[in-house]
Amino acid sequence: MPPWRPPPPPPPTAVASLAHQCSLLLRRLAECHSPAPTCPSSSFLRALRCLHARLLTADLLHAPSHPHLTLRLIHLFTLSPDLATPAALFRSGPDPGPVAATSLVAAHAAAGRLRDAAAFFDAVPPARRDTVLHNAMMSAFARASLAAPAVSVFRALLGSGSLRPDDYSFTALLSAVGQMHNLAAPHCTQLHCSVLKSGAAVALSVSNALIALYMKCDTPEASWDARKVLDEMSEKDDLTWTTMVVGYVRRGDVNAARSVFEEVDGKFDVVWNAMISGYVQSGMCADAFELFRRMVSEKVPLDEFTFTSVLSACANAGFFVHGKSVHGQIIRLQPNFVPEAALPVNNALVTLYSKGGKIVIAKRIFDTMNMKDVVSWNTILSGYIDSGCLDKAVEVFKVMPYKNDLSWMVMVSGYVHGGLSEDALKLFNQMRAEDVKPCDYTYAGAIAACGELGALKHGRQLHAHLVQCGFEASNSAGNALLTMYAKCGAVNDARLVFLVMPNLDCVSWNAMISALGQHGHGREALELFDQMVAEGIDPDRISFLTILTACNHAGLVDEGFHYFESMKRDFGISPGEDHYARLIDLLGRSGRIGEARDLIKTMPFEPTPSIWEAILSGCRTNGDMEFGAYAADQLFRMIPQHDGTYILLSNTYSAAGRWVDAARVRKLMRDRGVKKEPGCSWIEVGSKIHVFLVGDTKHPEAQEVYQFLEVIGARMRKLGYVPDTKFVLHDMEPHEKEYILFAHSEKLAVGFGLLKLPPGATVTVLKNLRICGDCHTAMMFMSKAVGREIVVRDVRRFHHFKDGECSCGNYW
Repeated sequence: MPPWRPPPPPPPTAVASLAHQCSLLLRRLAECHSPAPTCPSSSFLRALRCLHARLLTADLLHAPSHPHLTLRLIHLFTLSPDLATPAALFRSGPDPGPVAATSLVAAHAAAGRLRDAAAFFDAVPPARRDTVLHNAMMSAFARASLAAPAVSVFRALLGSGSLRPDDYSFTALLSAVGQMHNLAAPHCTQLHCSVLKSGAAVALSVSNALIALYMKCDTPEASWDARKVLDEMSEKDDLTWTTMVVGYVRRGDVNAARSVFEEVDGKFDVVWNAMISGYVQSGMCADAFELFRRMVSEKVPLDEFTFTSVLSACANAGFFVHGKSVHGQIIRLQPNFVPEAALPVNNALVTLYSKGGKIVIAKRIFDTMNMKDVVSWNTILSGYIDSGCLDKAVEVFKVMPYKNDLSWMVMVSGYVHGGLSEDALKLFNQMRAEDVKPCDYTYAGAIAACGELGALKHGRQLHAHLVQCGFEASNSAGNALLTMYAKCGAVNDARLVFLVMPNLDCVSWNAMISALGQHGHGREALELFDQMVAEGIDPDRISFLTILTACNHAGLVDEGFHYFESMKRDFGISPGEDHYARLIDLLGRSGRIGEARDLIKTMPFEPTPSIWEAILSGCRTNGDMEFGAYAADQLFRMIPQHDGTYILLSNTYSAAGRWVDAARVRKLMRDRGVKKEPGCSWIEVGSKIHVFLVGDTKHPEAQEVYQFLEVIGARMRKLGYVPDTKFVLHDMEPHEKEYILFAHSEKLAVGFGLLKLPPGATVTVLKNLRICGDCHTAMMFMSKAVGREIVVRDVRRFHHFKDGECSCGNYW
């Protein structure tokens, strides 16, 4: 019989009472913080710290008799912004357990501190870890899209011997594996078998995760397996249907998505939103709007996601009237959106009105927005640029409180499309100076600016930067490089870029065909077009525009007719006014103005200004004064302020020696206040663009250029050059005409290049108007006199002068 021992003394009443009070206070704090906080986070944290201090002074922290106090305190601290305190409590304890570790893992993972979360998991000895702790760690890795570590934790759970995975384990594991790249079907099947063996397939969350996993696998069989899982589910929720719909849309099978959508039993607004969004992403905007109408008629709740998607559909498809009706519905319903929810709807409204040409209304909506993000600012910025209001876009860009790389890209591209390429390059350099890393599209804009300016050296530098940044595989950058080299006269460099591009799209082929055509390689352009078709790339309307232009530059009339007829016959593309204009111009320049007149009669629309301009140009070439005057009258009626019509008609009369009629046209031009665009030429020398006007005397080295041209002119005359004064379209003395020809801007720019560029270097000059006939002849003689290649890009094409010949074959 054991000896008698006295009973232990009762605990002090004050301490027991305090522990009970603290336990009650901790429970009340937990209740007021869950499921939705009823007190400010600052008050919650202050109360926690007071309790923490009381537990410390009473020596109740980590007390063996009251372990729940410390565990609950740690858990509540993990719900606050103060994660340092629960971490310290956990580390100071005598025995780190799985319950506290689970709270710390979840809290640190939610805060994006995955490494700390993993450290708390590892701090618990493997023998003490439970299934819940494993689940928390797997969920953390799944949210971070880290499949391999999540699988490792699951394997550790299986290898523990005493633990079994539950529904949450499989849900976390399947979610993590779904983040894997190149997910293979056998992986999905293997995991599915494990789920079936464990009996977890009956859980709704596990079945949903299985569907999501199969839908992320790219094999056709995977969607069938997902469908099988769906059919075997006894219970389905909105996540089930949404996952199936989104999965089919991601695979490009919108019909299957719609089929699943029609099976939905219940008005789950999230499923309707997913289907509408799927239609928008697939470019099926009309279907998206029809589904929205049905959603309204069936009284399915509408939210910010609904309105954002349907407004985007209307903006993308040009359904401006429909978009206005949706806007009206929003105004009538007056949904009580919180600012964060209203933001994407307002952004979509700004986009809608911007694309609908109502930039004033778009700006009004923008100004009334209570909350704006960088998307809002980029949207109104793009709206102004697309509306041609470049000055307003500049104002917006300057006051933007925050910019991302898209903001800079939009502004750089806006400058280029607005004809301010020099400003585009300045902005690009400012972007880099502010340590903003340009994307490939921004590089494409800056490279396009170099092409417009003819700044070949600068363009080459950007090409080098592009390669250093790893953007050489970008199609947008590659196409911009190709076009830039072509516009700067370096057609061989353009060809090299085309040959090394890893992914050629229709834009790439079009750009290369255009480059060859502009540089006088018409036959090569035709061969490249045929090669494109042979490689299975369907030409678009731009493709036919470029090939007709190539035929035009090379005088290939029969071939031009062949491709024009092939558009509709072989590819179902109806010729537009620009295609007709190219063909009519080709006929006119080839002396077949009668056929051009007949072609106009067969057009399915009334002749546009571009058609009449082509006719007028052809009449000047062929001396058909009557038809030319008729074409000019049509142009005067359509575009009375366009200077080109007056100049072309005046030149036509002057070339025929009808000086009175030419003077009458010039007087009409003055009376109507139409200003002639002054001719200018420019050349890049030493990383600087030098611009010359007709008869220029303001350039600091103008006199040196004139003296040099006199010397070269004497050598040219010895070779047989005679100034062709018929291209001076004024009635004056012959010697005065020769002086005017001598001072043309392209001659001055070429003379400057010959003086300043290294010996043997190609001289490349750009001109804003067409090169005149005398300058064309002079450049041929000049190239022979100096033994240098001279390249001139005028408003229509390139002329490569070498050894007294031109690449255009005198057909231009």
